[in-house]
Amino acid sequence: MERVVFHVDVNSAFLSWEAARIVRDGGEDIRLIPAVVGGDPNKRTGVVLAKSIPAKKFGIKTGEPLSAALRKCSNLFIARPDFSLYEKNSRAFMDICREYTPTLEKFSIDECFLDMSGMRLVYPDIVATAYEIKDRIYRELGFTVNIGIGSNKLLAKMASDFEKPNKVHTLFSDEIEEKMWKLPVRELFSVGASTAARLERSHIYTIGDLARRSQKSVQAIVGVKFGELIHAYANGVDNSPVSSLTEEAKGYSISTTFEEDITSMTDAKAILLLLSDSVSARMRADGAQAYCIGVTVRTGEFKNNSHQRKLFEATDITSEIYNVSSELIGELWDGHTPIRLIGLSLTSLTRGESEQISFFEDEEKEKKRKVDKTVDNIRNKFGSDTVVRGTSYKTKMNVGKKYKAQMENKEEDS
Repeated sequence: MERVVFHVDVNSAFLSWEAARIVRDGGEDIRLIPAVVGGDPNKRTGVVLAKSIPAKKFGIKTGEPLSAALRKCSNLFIARPDFSLYEKNSRAFMDICREYTPTLEKFSIDECFLDMSGMRLVYPDIVATAYEIKDRIYRELGFTVNIGIGSNKLLAKMASDFEKPNKVHTLFSDEIEEKMWKLPVRELFSVGASTAARLERSHIYTIGDLARRSQKSVQAIVGVKFGELIHAYANGVDNSPVSSLTEEAKGYSISTTFEEDITSMTDAKAILLLLSDSVSARMRADGAQAYCIGVTVRTGEFKNNSHQRKLFEATDITSEIYNVSSELIGELWDGHTPIRLIGLSLTSLTRGESEQISFFEDEEKEKKRKVDKTVDNIRNKFGSDTVVRGTSYKTKMNVGKKYKAQMENKEEDS
């Protein structure tokens, strides 16, 4: 029996989640006006993390400086990023999905895979079940998703990227030639702009062109390993399982996928600050500290690169986590190769363990911890927008004295 996999993808996640909250509070639906998520509208700093369809019509791009977006559209509505809101919505829609199958794999904060292969007896009409999930998410949570149904994870993800928003599409093995092969080769999962350009120079313009070429000829263009992968993908082959393993028992993690690739270290570090602020607040709320900080980037070619660093002292301080993660991203990324995902993980946890005394530095460390807890308390009482860290927020403390390096090219579970 053919496998059945769902890929559930939130439409314009960050903007949709902000819009749903604003609508619940009686405000205007920012999905219908020129709007973006990113930066501080008062300081005109930061980058565009997400945009509405009307904003896209002004030429606004994800990843560009907010100041540039404002020059394109002076009346642009700007919503500050709120990763605590995004995590809450992420958990909420995945909780609904888990009601339909025990095997769910979180792919990023706004997308997941469901293995529905063993659920046919419970849900014989698998397409109707996808519509039920989609409609429940909108009815109960106020935002829309696309659901792709396929014979494997690749085909499910390709299907979810068909016409948007708020749609269900299928892409089974017998539909590959009709629905997928006619698409431009750059729309194949894992084929980025530079790879697409090389393929097009070799007269491979569609996914069908790629599928019909010999594997060896494709490998001669893009390399042995990657050539084998994309040739298999073009033919709809993907044997990877839907894995329900999570990282929650081991640590805390957060990642964000960009609609358009990031190509600036300044922009990447601004996003890392937001991630550091959000994930460290979650950890502090649980009374935990981490001995290990890890950063992952996913390039435009869908290659993951990760580095980790072990600390001499466990930390829950935002500035320390940000400083170390900034160094890590500088070590694993050249600052210009397009990346589409940044992830941050805090692992090797401890709870309630007394810290080693280090005289002068401990007093400064405790001050920073008190500042973080004060910020957390204010946000919990008055809302997450009450206190916003500037993108220039960088401490000058010498964290190099507090940790030893341990570089690992290992992808964190997510």
